[in-house]
Amino acid sequence: MLLNLMPCVFPILALKALHLAKSGGHEREARRDALAYTLGAIVGTGALGVALLAIRAAGAEAGWAFQLQDPRTVMLLLLLATAITANLAGLFELPVLGGRMQPAGGFATGALAAFVATPCAGPFLGAALGTALLLPIEGAVLVFAALGFGLALPFLLVAFAPSLRKLLPKPGPWMQKFQRILSIPMALTALACVWLLYRQTGTQGLWLAAGAIFVVVGSLLFIGKMQREQKMGAWLVGLLLIAAAGTFVALIPARSVSGTSVPAGAAKWSEQAVVDELKQGKPVFVYFTADWCLTCKANEAAAIDRAEVQDAFKAAGVETLVGDWTNGDPEITRFLENRGRAGVPLYLWYEPGRDAEELPQILTPSMLISRARQPRR
Repeated sequence: MLLNLMPCVFPILALKALHLAKSGGHEREARRDALAYTLGAIVGTGALGVALLAIRAAGAEAGWAFQLQDPRTVMLLLLLATAITANLAGLFELPVLGGRMQPAGGFATGALAAFVATPCAGPFLGAALGTALLLPIEGAVLVFAALGFGLALPFLLVAFAPSLRKLLPKPGPWMQKFQRILSIPMALTALACVWLLYRQTGTQGLWLAAGAIFVVVGSLLFIGKMQREQKMGAWLVGLLLIAAAGTFVALIPARSVSGTSVPAGAAKWSEQAVVDELKQGKPVFVYFTADWCLTCKANEAAAIDRAEVQDAFKAAGVETLVGDWTNGDPEITRFLENRGRAGVPLYLWYEPGRDAEELPQILTPSMLISRARQPRR
C-alpha cells in the first residue's frame, strides 16, 4: 500500500485517479472495476516475479526492475505511454488504454501499474523482495502477487466500503475535462522514456524515439478521425500501427550501449573502493541508483545533491561512492542480494571501524548533514 505514495507511482497516477473518479458511479460497476484492476495488478506483479525467477534460474544476475534495464522495454513503454496520452487527450477512443469502466480497461490499468510502478522499492519493500528471491518458487510468486494486491487495495476499499465511496464526487461532464488534464502526467511519462532511451542508447535511441512518437500520434489522429466520422477500417490502421511499433522496438539495441554515470564530486562504487577509503580513515556514503528509479532521483534532488549537504560532506572529508544500476551490473546485483535487497535505492553510511549503517529509503538533508558532523573516534 505504501508503494502508492512513492515517486515511482507518480507516472501512472493519471490512470489511477481516473479510475478512482469513475468508481463514484454505480456500486456494481465500481466493484467490478476494482476487482478487474486488482486482478491485473496481481497478474502483472506475479508475471514479473516469474520472469525474474526464470532469468535467475538460467544463471543470469538480475534483480527487481530488470525489465527497465533493456532499452527495448523502454521503447515499448514509450509507445504505450504515447498511446495512453493520445487517448486521454481525446485524439481517439480505446477503452482498454483509456481506463473506461469496463473489466478489460480495469485489468489493463492494473497490469500497467504493476509493470511501470514497481521498479523502485518503497519503504519495507526492498527487504521483502530480497527475501522473496530466497524462498521456494511457490512462496516467491506469492510474495510478488501480494505486492500487486497491496498496490490495488486502496481501490478495493473504495469500491467495497460505501462510506468511502460516498466521499467521491459524482460522475458527470466534469470528468471529460479531468481526463484531458490527466493526459499531462502521461505525456511527461513519455518524455521520461525518451530521456531514458537517450541515456541508454545515445542519439540512435533519441531519433528512434522521436520517429516512434511521430508515427504513433499521426496514426492515432487518423484513427480518431475515422472513428468520429464512423468510417470502417480503423482496425486495419490499428494493425498497421502495431506493426510499425514492433519495427521501432526491433530497431532499438537489445542492450544499453552507454556506460555508468557518476556525478561530479563522487566516485564509482566497488567493494574495494569502500575498503580503500575506510583504510584512509574517511567516512563513506554509498548510494545505489538508476536513471529509471524516480525514488532515487527524488532523493538525489531533495537531499544528496543539495549544496548544504555537499558542503558538510566536504568539510568532514566524506567520500561519496555511487553504484549506477541503470543498465544492470552483476557486481551491484550480487551486493544488493547479499544485503537482502532485490532493487534500488539503497543507501549505506560507513565509518572506519564500524559496521555499515543502512539509511532509510527516503532521505532528508538534515539526516545526511548530522552524520557528516557526528564526532569520530
